[in-house]
Amino acid sequence: MAVVASVAAILPWRHHGCGSKRAGIASPDHPRIWQNPPLRHGNISAQRSVTQIAASGSGRFAALDSKVGTIASDAAGEVAVFWESDYLLAARVKNKGLDVLQGAVALVKNLGFKVAEATVQLEENAMDDGVSVQLLKILVKNARDKKLDAAEKSNLATSLMDFIVRSYVPGAPSSDPGFRHKVERMYKLMDQYLKNDTFSIQKNIVDHSEYTLARSRFRFDDFEAYQATAYSVRDRLIERWNDTHSLMREKDPKRIYYLSMEFLMGRSLLNSIVNIGVKGQYADALKQLGFDLEILVEQERDAALGNGGLGRLAACFLDSLATLDYPAWGYGLRYEYGMFRQTIQDGFQLEHPDYWLNFGNPWEIQRVHTTYPVKFYGHVDEIQENNKKTYIWTPGETVEAVAYDNPIPGYGTKNTINLRLWAAKPSGELELDSFSTGDYVNAVLSKQRAETISSILYPDDRTYQGKELRLKQQVFLVSASLQDVVRRYKDFHSDFAAFPQKVAFQLNDTHPIIGVAELMRILLDEEKLDWVKSWEITTKVFSFTNHAILPEALEKWPLELLENLLPRHLQIIYRINFYFMEEMKKKFGDDLVRLSRLSIIEEGEKKNVRMANLALVSCHTVNGVSKSHFEFIKSSLFKDFHDMWPHKFQCKTNGVTQRRWMACSNPDLSQLITKWLGTEAWLKELDLLLGLRLHANDYNLQEQWMKVRRSNKSRLAAYIQIISGAKVNVDAMFDVQIKRIHEYKRQFLNVIGIIHRYDCIKNMTAEDRKKVVPRVCILGGKAPPGYENAKRIIKLIHAVGDKLNNDPDVGDLLKLIFIPDYNVSMAELVIPASDISQHLSTAGSEACGTGNMKFAMNGCLIVGTKDGSNVEIQEELGSENMFLFGPSAEDIPELRTEQKDFQPVLEFRRVVGMIRKGVFGNAEYFQPLCDTIDGAGDDYYLLGHDFPSYLEAQAAVDKAFVDKKRWAEMSILSTAGCGQFSTDRTIREYAEEIWNVEPLRHS
Repeated sequence: MAVVASVAAILPWRHHGCGSKRAGIASPDHPRIWQNPPLRHGNISAQRSVTQIAASGSGRFAALDSKVGTIASDAAGEVAVFWESDYLLAARVKNKGLDVLQGAVALVKNLGFKVAEATVQLEENAMDDGVSVQLLKILVKNARDKKLDAAEKSNLATSLMDFIVRSYVPGAPSSDPGFRHKVERMYKLMDQYLKNDTFSIQKNIVDHSEYTLARSRFRFDDFEAYQATAYSVRDRLIERWNDTHSLMREKDPKRIYYLSMEFLMGRSLLNSIVNIGVKGQYADALKQLGFDLEILVEQERDAALGNGGLGRLAACFLDSLATLDYPAWGYGLRYEYGMFRQTIQDGFQLEHPDYWLNFGNPWEIQRVHTTYPVKFYGHVDEIQENNKKTYIWTPGETVEAVAYDNPIPGYGTKNTINLRLWAAKPSGELELDSFSTGDYVNAVLSKQRAETISSILYPDDRTYQGKELRLKQQVFLVSASLQDVVRRYKDFHSDFAAFPQKVAFQLNDTHPIIGVAELMRILLDEEKLDWVKSWEITTKVFSFTNHAILPEALEKWPLELLENLLPRHLQIIYRINFYFMEEMKKKFGDDLVRLSRLSIIEEGEKKNVRMANLALVSCHTVNGVSKSHFEFIKSSLFKDFHDMWPHKFQCKTNGVTQRRWMACSNPDLSQLITKWLGTEAWLKELDLLLGLRLHANDYNLQEQWMKVRRSNKSRLAAYIQIISGAKVNVDAMFDVQIKRIHEYKRQFLNVIGIIHRYDCIKNMTAEDRKKVVPRVCILGGKAPPGYENAKRIIKLIHAVGDKLNNDPDVGDLLKLIFIPDYNVSMAELVIPASDISQHLSTAGSEACGTGNMKFAMNGCLIVGTKDGSNVEIQEELGSENMFLFGPSAEDIPELRTEQKDFQPVLEFRRVVGMIRKGVFGNAEYFQPLCDTIDGAGDDYYLLGHDFPSYLEAQAAVDKAFVDKKRWAEMSILSTAGCGQFSTDRTIREYAEEIWNVEPLRHS
């Protein structure tokens, strides 16, 4: 074990990039060693040799069973290892630079001992000739958690001396002459990458089936074949992953840390083998083993780590960060059950836990030794320490955050970054105390209470308990992540002077904003920095992406909740707000209304903490996610702050990754694009799609293009038949709206349009029906469990579908299908098969939207409002290649004021009347939904107002679809115009204009 620890310490410091493989092996983590503030002169700094150090200080460092060694080397200085009570000390005098004794803690652990505490004290340039002194101090206990006896101390001191000498002094003598030979042998064993020829891949797969899964290599089914294949791919990712982190440690660049409550990753197998360039090899290897890659891909469960656009954006960002070689980490939560698994019973949505981890997750690596305590409740005491006020937080509950790492490979690069997810576990000490006293019930309850934090995504927050759990999740994420980042920084730096030059935090929406108070707490209470320095650091490292449009969507927490759950954080927030308001009073005087709007604390009968205001005060940059959204937050949502600090505000239009949404989900179309462009470079430079415009009118391309699209539609039609029994016409227009169910997204408008079309067909003559363009209307999405009207919309979709799908008068002219449990993998099937995609949110309601980008990239035409990124897509594609309708966002406020006197068109009123009269059944159940558009609800989302222009857009769609040549050209031009909507472009803008982070490329 000692040899392994030594090798792990030596190899990462070799020159990176040489030889047939890589220069080092390492995990993403170093042992937790921290350089404390420098020692004062006259303590150990004034001594020249380590022998003197060990004997100095009136017996302070007197050795018990000590071993003292001296190395004659200008580069190495001198080394001593000795004991002081139960502390194992290693001292080193070094002429140049800071050489942290990395790996020593790992050695002690690998020898079977426990490390209760580890610090490194140092003083650089302590003497006139620039000599630095370093003292490693480890509190060691044996496996029984007892003090070491004399023999154990002597053996451990000897092992540590050998480790230091051999690991850090090239060519130094050693008590083990064979050690260097062992190191070289270990290095040679790991000096070759895994091969990617057919035989090597097959051997790797069958080895995993036998040795990892404990299955016979001659008998394993599709699921076991998937697992073995996934492990074999992960092996290749880990090689690149270790190289990437070794390079990061060697170069110590500025890193970007992306914090998000959601990472909607989708499946990993296909994406991974596409990105590392081995898809063809794996397909061939599996075929020869009797397996089909496409079938094995379907065995993988989607990782239930997100819900919608927020999480999918985060996943696309990670792909682009890796592909563009940025030194980056993602941080999130490892939800055990996700949000929920949706099933439909009699048209009603039912929610079930998503047991996505039941059969394990071959892509993750549990880091059992990477854990951090996260504290809740308790009280704060103020004490005097060194004539300074110090605050001691005594928590009422402590939960352990355990790390699970997921390698994220870039496309066409060795760069493989890390997504670290935290799982909540009970504090071992508390659980042990309960068991020791016989309180087994409390021990179990403590375990359940802790694990609840990372059980489900977005618990229902309509109750106090639900709000508390949501806030706990957010604190759990940021506390564990910030502790991890601070620990990593301290591995290489003796103070926090360089922290802003090495660390950038991007907060994805308001959920992680409590991290501002948490970093201040760490710097103030744990690292003992003063307020001014802590605030200076904090305001330089955080940037914030706002996804909200509506003021009510901005997160606020009841003051009493923070006071109970996070007493120290509330103190810090109060102090931040005090200094901020004092500054604002100087600026605005007695303008109490403005001061009230700016304050982080919302006054009133029940006080709240405005998290967005905290972000605006503390973050150096705040960005919107589309041009229209950016204009809105400047002129309305955050106007007061923009007026003061316009330099803080930027626009970064969202995007999607073409690797996932074209290369993986639509491989045939991707190959066709590559053929006509003459290069695969568009997979990294999406602007190259513009080249398709030169061929958009070419008959051969149009024919091949529509053939691919029809093949995709056939696959979707087969799936629809499996889930619903409905057989749909592949040559009909596939009209799709798949997204989270919400009133502002206006699936209800779509359904009203479908009912109107059904009503028209029913009243047509047989001759007129021949002129109708056949449509298959496909909807999908989840309604939040507590959102009753969203659930009514799902029920209405099914009720209308049951009626028209079984009406012989309609036949294949109109079908309505709902796809349950919509997720990333389902989107990868639906999007390439869509002819039109509807994005109907009321103008001014959507911050950006990225679903429309995925559809447009795949040659699907957009029907939508002038909302979010639809406006920018129109600028790139041209209005002639989209079907936009309705008013602009700036017209919406006035239209809402006119709603009281507004009378919808007859067609709209007729459809609502049909629903109310029970034509589709469940008349009473649908009444509250109808009331929102023609009753006391005043039609807030303007369905009635937009209905006529919506029908006009749909008529234009029918007309265009009939002209097959024109439709094919529009589809090609849609793809050709999407070059600006890659997350590669978005990430470059973040890196250059917000984070100031440079790519770190492998040589």
